[in-house]
Amino acid sequence: MKLIIGLGNPGEKYKLTRHNIGFLSIDYLIEHFNARKINSSFKGELYKSADFLLLKPMTYMNLSGESAVLVKNYYKIDNEDVIVIHDDIDLKTGALKFKRGGSHGGHNGLKSLDQHIGNDYWRIRIGIGRPERKEEVVKYVLSNFTEEELECMKSLFPKIAKAVTEINKAASKYTQKEC
Repeated sequence: MKLIIGLGNPGEKYKLTRHNIGFLSIDYLIEHFNARKINSSFKGELYKSADFLLLKPMTYMNLSGESAVLVKNYYKIDNEDVIVIHDDIDLKTGALKFKRGGSHGGHNGLKSLDQHIGNDYWRIRIGIGRPERKEEVVKYVLSNFTEEELECMKSLFPKIAKAVTEINKAASKYTQKEC
């Protein structure tokens, strides 16, 4: 079982913001994998499909690790089976990159995850671009996508669904219990 965590902030105010691309991705995956909501007390919305647990932490971005660690520990999920989907201002809008481990790079959601579960999990980094001035970063990530940007982001969701499935297949195919 893989745990896929989408980073974002709860509430209508943040629904279509750049910082919520992780939540938007999870919304797509819930439908794509026909996941059902699980009643939980994990400080988040948790959904389950045949192969995945899908989590939207409801703790706000800066405390995402609090929700993630509860689910991870309850279901006894190793970090190699955790996939985090998040926004990345260091990538151009619409860029999609995959990586395992690394630093949080100043991303407060990743910083919280690193504090609670370590940093050796899979990351699906979605580029949202960068504002012209550094002091505009907070305002920028909390602003809504333009219609054109949102369409671009939506075009990534099928690729993300395929990627998490292939990460799952590769892990299953090459897992070895002993020599």
